[in-house]
Amino acid sequence: MKRISMQESLSRQIAQQLEALITQGKIAVGDKLPTEGQLCEMFGVSRTAVREAIAHLKSMGLVETRRGIGTRVLRSSPGSQFPAKRINATTVEDILHVLELRLTLDSQAAGLAAKRHTPADVAALKAAHAEFCAACEGDSQARHEDYVFHRAIVDATHNPFFVALYDQLHEGAIPRAKLLAVELDSAAVDAYLSRVAQEHGEILAAIIAGDGEAAHDTMYRHLKRAYDNYSGYQ
Repeated sequence: MKRISMQESLSRQIAQQLEALITQGKIAVGDKLPTEGQLCEMFGVSRTAVREAIAHLKSMGLVETRRGIGTRVLRSSPGSQFPAKRINATTVEDILHVLELRLTLDSQAAGLAAKRHTPADVAALKAAHAEFCAACEGDSQARHEDYVFHRAIVDATHNPFFVALYDQLHEGAIPRAKLLAVELDSAAVDAYLSRVAQEHGEILAAIIAGDGEAAHDTMYRHLKRAYDNYSGYQ
């Protein structure tokens, strides 16, 4: 492993080096990555940079992290980043504009929801997540269910201005709602939706736990991955 340059994103450099080790088979499928502390020492960086790099590898479907076990390699090549063959340039621009807004709006909403949620909010969030997962298992893009989950988080802020702003976006907040059927790669859809469901579950867990920082950061990573994916179509 190479030491990290301070001139570029630390987490991106770490993720790129670890990805290369995995794709080249130097860290085999089933093997565990070095511990967080070991990676900090190897690269000469903080735990925050390492955690962001691992989150990126998780978003690519390369690794998974389990409490008490560590981070394990799942596959030797990245999973499909997004189930689309091509996207109209104007559509991509619109999607990125909305995601720029949601990176701030949804992340802040998740943090507030973690601190302000009521038992009724928790019930609504769990029901929305269950409906999303059920839609993913059927022959559906789960666009409506995706919006309902995020809208339930906004509701749990108990801030009427958040709600009013989100209602203006409606289902257009969900990037897939802007895509045509011919633009989709059906072979990659199931894997993509499965990853979204997992990320939703992590956001939900942080909110229920009352951890505002974790809820904010988990939501931000969820939407940043989508933003980075769509940026690749420019």
